[in-house]
Amino acid sequence: MISFSHVPVMLEECIQGLALKAGGVYFDGTVGGGGHSYEILKRTSPNGRLIATDLDDNAIAAATERLSEFAGRFAIYKSNYKAYESVLQKAGADKLDGVLLDFGVSSFQLDEESRGFSYMKNAPLDMRMDPEAELTAEAVVNGYSEQELFRIIRDYGEEPFAKRIAANIVAERQKGRITDSAQLVAVIEKSIPAKFRHGAPFSRKTFQAIRIEVNDELDGLEETVRGLCRRLKKGGRICILTFHSLEDRIVKNVFRELETDCICDKSLPVCVCGKKKEITNITKKPLTASQEEVRKNPRSKSAKLRIAERVEEYN
Repeated sequence: MISFSHVPVMLEECIQGLALKAGGVYFDGTVGGGGHSYEILKRTSPNGRLIATDLDDNAIAAATERLSEFAGRFAIYKSNYKAYESVLQKAGADKLDGVLLDFGVSSFQLDEESRGFSYMKNAPLDMRMDPEAELTAEAVVNGYSEQELFRIIRDYGEEPFAKRIAANIVAERQKGRITDSAQLVAVIEKSIPAKFRHGAPFSRKTFQAIRIEVNDELDGLEETVRGLCRRLKKGGRICILTFHSLEDRIVKNVFRELETDCICDKSLPVCVCGKKKEITNITKKPLTASQEEVRKNPRSKSAKLRIAERVEEYN
C-alpha cells in the first residue's frame, strides 16, 4: 500500500448524508486517500459508480490501490473538482445521484515536510497541492506587494495582525529571500504581540491564507457549488465539508439562494421572475465532528458539513 495517510473526516455523517442508492452515480471532488470513496462504492454495490478527482499524484495512486477491489466501477481523474464539467463529460456522466466535496488538506500533505504546508516543521515554502503548478508559497511571500500580502492574510487567514505581518515579511525579505517555513514562522512570531501568542498556533492563520492563495481555493467556488447542485437528479444529495469560515459562508449562501422560491415583490398578483426552488437544505446549521472524533483526529475540529437535496432536475 502506498504510504498516504488521510483520515476521512465525519465519514459516517457524510455517507448518511448522501443517502446512497445501489447503482447510483456519485462524484467525489477530492478523493484523497479514498476513505469516503471506498464507503460510497462499498455501500452502492454491486453496480454503483464513482467519478473522482484530485490534484495530488500520491493521493490518486493511493486511492486507486485502495479502491482496486471495485475495479470497473470507478474512475479517478487528475483534475481540480472545479473542472467537473469536462471530467463528467470524459466519464460519460450527465446527472448524478450524489456529490461529495471535501475542502480539507490531507494529513499526508500536511505532514510531508517537502510540501511545506505545515508551520510546525521546517521545509521549503511550497504548499502546492498540484506539484506541477507554477505558483508556490515562496513566490507569494517574496513576490507579492505588501498590500497584496495584507489582503490575503486578512481575508483568507482572518488574521487580526495581518498588516504587521505583511509589513514585516517585506522588511525581512529585503535582507534576503525567505525560502523556508522556519523563516516565515519567525517573521510571524515577531509580528504578534506576546500576550496573543498563547493558545492556538500563532502561524496557522497566515499559513492557511498563503495556502489558499497558492492553490486558488476560493476562486470559482460559488459557481462550482451551484453547478454541481444542478447536476443532481431529483432526490440527489450534495454533501460539502469545509474547514474555513469563508468556504462555509460561500456554501451557505449558495444553498440559501437555490432554496429560495419566487423573489418577486410580494405586491405583485403573480410571479414574473420565474425563480423556482431547486434544493432543500437538509442542514439548517452545519454538522460538526463529535467530541470522540475530535479527540482521535484533532484536524476534524474545524470541519463543518452542509447537506442539500435536489427538488427537481435542472434542465
